[in-house]
Amino acid sequence: MKPIKIVHLYPERMSIYGDYGNIIALRQRMDWRGIKNSVENIEVGSKIPVDADLIFIGGGQDKGQVIVSEDLALKAEPIKQFVESGGALLAVCGGYQLLGEYFISNDYGQLKGIGLFNVVSKATNDRMIGNIVVQSDRFGRLIGFENHSGSTEYIGPAQPLGRVLKGFGNNPTDKLEGIIYKNAIGTYLHGSFLPKNPKVCDWLIAKAIAKSGQSIKLKPLSDSLEKRARSSSIGRP
Repeated sequence: MKPIKIVHLYPERMSIYGDYGNIIALRQRMDWRGIKNSVENIEVGSKIPVDADLIFIGGGQDKGQVIVSEDLALKAEPIKQFVESGGALLAVCGGYQLLGEYFISNDYGQLKGIGLFNVVSKATNDRMIGNIVVQSDRFGRLIGFENHSGSTEYIGPAQPLGRVLKGFGNNPTDKLEGIIYKNAIGTYLHGSFLPKNPKVCDWLIAKAIAKSGQSIKLKPLSDSLEKRARSSSIGRP
């Protein structure tokens, strides 16, 4: 069995609010099923490995996003080609913003994105923070924690990750959250996102397995603890 390779982009600069838990969840759910896997951390100046099966990028402070934005420009084509060829990708908060067309920061001006997602983001003076519940056509009810001042809007055809039932999501007005493009997901859900939403985690794993050229059926897991945690979180104010 060929190990499934997870590429973690900028873990030193873009991994706040529990985002590393997404890597832990991906690996653990593969380990429980006996699926070999590995993680390669990619920082500024390093290249995207050609044998990547899944890419993850988390959130970061605006100052860190300046450096990341400049480096992402050099990685734009490999990342786009990866997604177009069926690769799985998860981008959270700041990573979501920088995979759009651009992000306008209050302190650092316009930071160019790579244009994978049809979104633009702009910093506001209001903090959108708290527990969030989203209804997704593909994944059912999703939960998480958001903490962002950036407001994101679609600028072209886009499939939202879901509709906000509680919280803010992309912005304070349209009640939509995140984006899905091919096998790539962008979202504002921290906390961490994948441990709280195992259906999304398994979807990403399945897409990564397919990208690797292997045919591995995912064995069902009980998810009893995850379900109890979700029920508790949904009921919180």
